[in-house]
Amino acid sequence: MSKEVPAYTEGRNLLAGKTVVVTAAAGTGIGWWAARRAIEEGASVLISDLHERRLGEAAERLEKETGQRPATALCNVTIQAQVDALRDASIEALGHVDVLVNNAGLGGYARLAEMTDDQWNVVLDVTLTGTMRMTRAFLPHMCERGSGAIVNNASVLGWRAQEGQSHYAAAKAGVMAFTRCVAMEAAESGVRVNAVAPSIAVHEFLSKVTPDGLIEELVAKEAFGRAAEPFEVANAMMFLASDYSSYMTGEVLSVSSQRA
Repeated sequence: MSKEVPAYTEGRNLLAGKTVVVTAAAGTGIGWWAARRAIEEGASVLISDLHERRLGEAAERLEKETGQRPATALCNVTIQAQVDALRDASIEALGHVDVLVNNAGLGGYARLAEMTDDQWNVVLDVTLTGTMRMTRAFLPHMCERGSGAIVNNASVLGWRAQEGQSHYAAAKAGVMAFTRCVAMEAAESGVRVNAVAPSIAVHEFLSKVTPDGLIEELVAKEAFGRAAEPFEVANAMMFLASDYSSYMTGEVLSVSSQRA
């Protein structure tokens, strides 16, 4: 069992000339790495997030590490007016949008017997309905252009059972089903819709919302004896965003070192 993180893969211009919008891209998680990988693959990028200060810091860090500063736009994916404004800002900044990465999601730990309606609703609203709102806003633009790729961030919990995760698992299973159905609607216009389903990718925010000891327990079950690095999940997103996956739509790609 190897716990060593593999060497970082340099960009290969998989998205040369493309434009990419990434939600929930502030901080240190999968969204930030998706933005960085998109830049490194030759794309022009706009990043969005709910947190203004963190969004600015993320843009500065991306500029420092890649040489390209992405455009930015604030957005709360639970508010349709802000989602529509993000779409308009993206088209204004980038000219058009080739790729949408729906990364916004919210988790947490709560056993069902103690779970409140508010706990359930906020997770579903951000994770599932937020993905729907973003896709609904951007899809007509892509369909009108006759091309585009949407990459949703699901989770292996859409398939697996885990204590205290009924709200999050239900939301991510919904993202998977949503991905498959919308893919059938978008295919006739040349737009592809796929998702990744990571098992566990550890970053700063995840550690803050996970009960003590749970991450270590989950990591121990992984075949490589380690969690995924966020950039490893982003790598899979870039594949689905690129023309290398031109025949894939409605698929959920498991990013996991154990069986889904």
